[in-house]
Amino acid sequence: MKKELVVISLGGSQIIPDDIDINYLKKFKKMILSHTRKYKFIIVCGGGNVARKYMGALDKTGISFKLQCFAGISATRMNARFMGYFFGINQQQGIPHKLSTIEKLIKKKDIVFCGALEYKPNQTSDSTAASIAKYFKTEFVNMTNTKGLHDKNPAKYKNAKFIPEISWKDFYIMANKIKYKPGQHFVLDQKASKIIMKNEINTYILSTDLKQLDGLLKNKKFIGTRISG
Repeated sequence: MKKELVVISLGGSQIIPDDIDINYLKKFKKMILSHTRKYKFIIVCGGGNVARKYMGALDKTGISFKLQCFAGISATRMNARFMGYFFGINQQQGIPHKLSTIEKLIKKKDIVFCGALEYKPNQTSDSTAASIAKYFKTEFVNMTNTKGLHDKNPAKYKNAKFIPEISWKDFYIMANKIKYKPGQHFVLDQKASKIIMKNEINTYILSTDLKQLDGLLKNKKFIGTRISG
């Protein structure tokens, strides 16, 4: 039986919030490995707080926007390399920087970690993951620090309303009400929303509660947001 391919965007704040949450990552590893009979995974790692700290320092000293983005890209690749090691994967060949490299690796492996690929303006690891899902014509799962999409930032507004389902078009409109900035906190970036809408990619926004990802992969109930037609 041919394995299904799933692209997961794993936020940098899930990998290394302040200190590395080894217990959480052990559970994540165990859960992912438990599904490798049915699935292959491309896991795109974000830069999280590490990237934001680097970019914030550069911004305060007047360093160009482009170089701030390069610092963020480096942080995502460092996190991807760490996650590969955590899974016991030999990353001697390096972290993939191109889609063609990911394609070669996923043919041989069940799990491939990467960070940002080649530099593109106004792009985060989320739109990188959306681009990979487009390339492989597969579903896309975004793991973030909220239970899914809300009508406003739940960290700031207690009355923020949870949105369990939304159309590609409505999500695109919602995402683009916010002006892009590197290291932004919105659940998916503006480029990702455009890629998802244009290519009609079934997308799921889930919290870090691994029961929800496990439920989705088992085709059972889960709490999160589905973005579809």
